Amino acid sequence: MTVADDPISAALRGENPMVMTRMRSGFAVIGNTQHLPGYSLLLTDDPSVDHPTDLPWPARRDFFFDLALLGEAVLTAGRERGVRRINYEVLGNSWNHLHGHVHPRYAWEPPERIGGPVWRYPREVRDAPEHAYDEGKHGELRARITAELERIMAAAYAEHAAVEGA
Repeated sequence: MTVADDPISAALRGENPMVMTRMRSGFAVIGNTQHLPGYSLLLTDDPSVDHPTDLPWPARRDFFFDLALLGEAVLTAGRERGVRRINYEVLGNSWNHLHGHVHPRYAWEPPERIGGPVWRYPREVRDAPEHAYDEGKHGELRARITAELERIMAAAYAEHAAVEGA
């Protein structure tokens, strides 16, 4: 079985090269496609979880909190490249394991695409070989996202712990 077949188990084994960092609820990974540079995902750390409602409330809260932290990191790291906003999605229609998508959106996108979901781009555009993750082309942005995410997590988790302890 390859990483592409089971990215969650590969991440749990430390064998998923797309993992940027471990979060409370799972793994922040850079997307296999970088059609919109910085595209990232949050993968649950439990391969048996299919939907947010499969999680107890605290774990569900952690998942969505982590998804927001990942989006904030992508936005901050990508601003100088023209990221203007982040779209978040939790779909699960084609891969039955809980995961969230973080789509950076850019001012340079075509006007007919900018106002809608990323899925309005044809699959052959989104998954075109020239958009495949490449360390030489995307490694610097990935490193910036990872560093920003680790900074944000440290602050957010510390504040969260202080509030929970109060």
